[in-house]
Amino acid sequence: MNMKRRGVLLTWAFCSLAIVGQSQQLNVAKLDSLFASLSSNQQAMGSVAISKNGKLLYVKAIGYSEKEAVPPVMSSVKTKYRIGSITKTFTTVLVFQLIEEGKLSLSTPLSKYFPTVPNASKITISQLLNHRSGIFNITNDPAYLTWMTQPKSKDEMVALISKTTPVFEPDTKVEYSNSNFILLGFIIENLRKKPYAQVLQERIVQKIKLTDTYYGKPAASKDNESFSYHWEGEDWKKEPQTDMSIPHGAGAIVSTPTDLVRFMEALFSNQLVSAASVLKMKTIVDGFGMGLFQIPFGSKRAFGHNGGIDGFTSNAAIFPEDSLAFAYCSNGQRYPMNDILIGVLSICFNKPYKVPQFNEAVYKIIPEELDQYLGVYASQQLPLKITITKQGNGLMAQATGQPSFPLTPKEKDAFKFDRAGVVLEFNPAKQEMTLKQGGGVFLFTKEK
Repeated sequence: MNMKRRGVLLTWAFCSLAIVGQSQQLNVAKLDSLFASLSSNQQAMGSVAISKNGKLLYVKAIGYSEKEAVPPVMSSVKTKYRIGSITKTFTTVLVFQLIEEGKLSLSTPLSKYFPTVPNASKITISQLLNHRSGIFNITNDPAYLTWMTQPKSKDEMVALISKTTPVFEPDTKVEYSNSNFILLGFIIENLRKKPYAQVLQERIVQKIKLTDTYYGKPAASKDNESFSYHWEGEDWKKEPQTDMSIPHGAGAIVSTPTDLVRFMEALFSNQLVSAASVLKMKTIVDGFGMGLFQIPFGSKRAFGHNGGIDGFTSNAAIFPEDSLAFAYCSNGQRYPMNDILIGVLSICFNKPYKVPQFNEAVYKIIPEELDQYLGVYASQQLPLKITITKQGNGLMAQATGQPSFPLTPKEKDAFKFDRAGVVLEFNPAKQEMTLKQGGGVFLFTKEK
């Protein structure tokens, strides 16, 4: 990448606001340095917000909200993002409001509302909330990618979920499933006799005065909404948009980091539900609470949720003992989200941290060399196959039942996909490929 292009990005793709009166103990300069490095090296696009004791300390936005527009639209601290599964925390709050009003209980069977769902008479609201229902995750359906951009009615979504086979008997195991919260969103509509979008506005958004949070629709720049992207070759490429009728109560909300930290603060100060309900939400069993995860950082513990939809990734949480909340929403990731959050929190808590510089040389590959890597690879260690194809002057990889993703040359015979922390190392002579991810090493062999 030439220095001229990097300089333009740093000048124009960078918008920040530091609340000086409240940031005496926050190393704003180091946070600025982190996001400057991410921006100038095109490692991420998105926005962050940090608050303490209910006061906003820091917000910043980097990158584009619509890159291919003429001229490109730059992100600002008011740009809105699809927040994916952070929606589940909002949905959980709406469910507990119904419980507190006596309209629902944790032991209410799913069959009261949707008897056609397999095992509905055995599945409770509690099991939907903490992912112990055994209902198949509809977004894992191999056909999902063929219909995710098409509008679906409530009846159509319930029918799709009802056709699936349970993955285990209710309450015998735990496994994350978007289907649980799609159904919870419909139950909220049934009991409130209003669309989820309206209930969200009346019961959360207006109550705590959020300004940029609502049920999503097709993105529009005129409404200051962001599109999402993945890195391909040497540039950002736009992702297709999931129709928001599909994720519903599991992932259909649009928001900003500023609104998300306000939401987390309001939840943990009992402005939305009672302290008893918050306690149930944050009680972790087998890794899951109800609409919340526990997020460790050294000896500290935060509660929150992450999200991912299309090319968007997000995270919002609060450290109750420190009264510190943070949210990060991204519409394009190369550098792993987890590493960015480690940097942000290290700076917030004054831990040693070195801002990444991304100055390593990029390995250049001759396009004709790519042909030796193409093919379908299978492993005896994992129940999936990975297909390697060529697209333009680069490689694409696709695991069974998952979207394809671009591979960036790392070194000779090695490629990476930073967003998922994936490294693929090829041995063309042996027709082998090694997958490295999350500390795991898995050997694949090319099928003949």
